[in-house]
Amino acid sequence: RFQIQRGKTDPTSYKSLGDCFRTIFQREGLLGFYKGILPPVLAETPKRAVKFFTFEQYKKLLGYVSLPPGLAFAVAGLGSGLTEAVVVNPFEVVKVTLQTNQNAFTEQPSSFVQAQQIIKTGGLGFQGLNKGLTATLGRHGVFNMVYFGFYFNVKNVLPVNKFLRKFGIGLVSGTIASIINIPFDVAKSRIQGPQPVPGEIKYRTCFKTMATVYKEEGFLALYKGLLPKIMRLGPG
Repeated sequence: RFQIQRGKTDPTSYKSLGDCFRTIFQREGLLGFYKGILPPVLAETPKRAVKFFTFEQYKKLLGYVSLPPGLAFAVAGLGSGLTEAVVVNPFEVVKVTLQTNQNAFTEQPSSFVQAQQIIKTGGLGFQGLNKGLTATLGRHGVFNMVYFGFYFNVKNVLPVNKFLRKFGIGLVSGTIASIINIPFDVAKSRIQGPQPVPGEIKYRTCFKTMATVYKEEGFLALYKGLLPKIMRLGPG
């Protein structure tokens, strides 16, 4: 919700994270916080499988190239993120469409009906179920590159079998990766979410969307939604 706002004059603008929670609860009820939950639930298992399986495969391939271990982990992470993005993007399109709908939960179409509507109007390509793929590639590619690169380079510095090693480094890795990749996340939300003028596509491509957001709303607009993103992905 924060990422699709276009400034304080936007009628959907929230003053703070607390204001966002209160507004959603008042307007859409408790179930409003669970809009679009089915697509990420369905995507989570194949997403995790692809992330870690392809990371190991890319890491093995890079073993034939003379790269420092730290760089090899980062490059393998980038490859796994790009592969993961192809799998999750259709689920993201459905999820964002449902979550940006401000009608009550019970008034929304189901995830499957929403997916059918997206396919009917836009098809399976870049105007439909794979809208915003470039931004999703950037989001997951950068996140996994930073996450795996940082995690595997730092974990051996700390003692084995310590809580800090398992949870602490994961928390820091996820937080840093979230901070670095959020401009791609904002671009993805703008492209996949509702356009400012119905029937007119303003946010079409990843980097052009970033440039438009920066030009119209300033640098910090590329970091909208950072706090809830860190609260979700850091511990996750």
